[in-house]
Amino acid sequence: MAIAIMCSGGDSAGMNPAIKKFVDYCFDLNLEPYLIYDGLEGLIDGNIDKASYNAVAGVIHHGGTILRSSRSKRFFEYEYRKQAYENLKIYDIDKLIVLGGDGSFRALKQFYDDFNINFVGIPSTIDNDIFGTDYCLGVDTALNVLRNAIDDIRDTASSFKRGFVIETMGRDCGYLALISSLTSGAEICIIPELEYDLDRLKDRLKREISEGRKYILAIVAEGTGATEKIVKWLEDDVGIEARASILGHIQRGGNPTVIDRLNAFEFVTYAIEELLKNKNTNSVVVYKNSKFEFASIDYITSQKYKINPELLKFANKMV
Repeated sequence: MAIAIMCSGGDSAGMNPAIKKFVDYCFDLNLEPYLIYDGLEGLIDGNIDKASYNAVAGVIHHGGTILRSSRSKRFFEYEYRKQAYENLKIYDIDKLIVLGGDGSFRALKQFYDDFNINFVGIPSTIDNDIFGTDYCLGVDTALNVLRNAIDDIRDTASSFKRGFVIETMGRDCGYLALISSLTSGAEICIIPELEYDLDRLKDRLKREISEGRKYILAIVAEGTGATEKIVKWLEDDVGIEARASILGHIQRGGNPTVIDRLNAFEFVTYAIEELLKNKNTNSVVVYKNSKFEFASIDYITSQKYKINPELLKFANKMV
């Protein structure tokens, strides 16, 4: 029985441990594992190889994905999906595991509707913005990368009595910025999910500076577009020299944490077993309320992800 795995959309640490577990577990079950390179574009172009132990040896500690990834406009067109289907038929592959986000899952749902190619999605994005799951593969590594960077920036902020505005990734979701603000002890947290009051923050920070505060850390989510605004506000209104630090794509890389490695193993194991158990499936493995379960792709894509309100409450002082 042939089964394949691929990555789609943005890369995240934890993908390589998932790929290695996929190959190892398939061999344990006497399945034929295949690797699809270059995401949906590779599926269209037939970049498919039969997996071997050697192909995944020594990859578990690497960030990113050895399979590479892509975003594909061509996959929106039926003729290219048909081409992808014909490529899978060459290897008798009718089961797929997809590491990606909701856009990737929507694409594979259309593929399933067209050609009945069964698939299970594994939520994999550092943004942690997929509805229906509390955790996405790679977010823990990204948070640890942020922790290290913010702690290092604090060192120089305190040395020069400066304010630093640190911009995190996350598209329109403020999860990375929120959790980083809480766990780094930042003074300001600017995210799309919360309204902020600069006058109130100014009064608090000026009072703290008069009482001896030497530096300020502000964590800003990229989706707010407020990074330069906060730098200027710190200098003009609060009265402290300020710098912007846009951390960018370092958040996508890095040695996967133990949590991301272990959860990658769990995700893949559940995904393979679901594909073997159900002849017609287009579901997603999710981590909800501290356990793994399955959700339909229609449910996953039915709503926009919202950060847990209990976490948002912790940021009240920082906005």
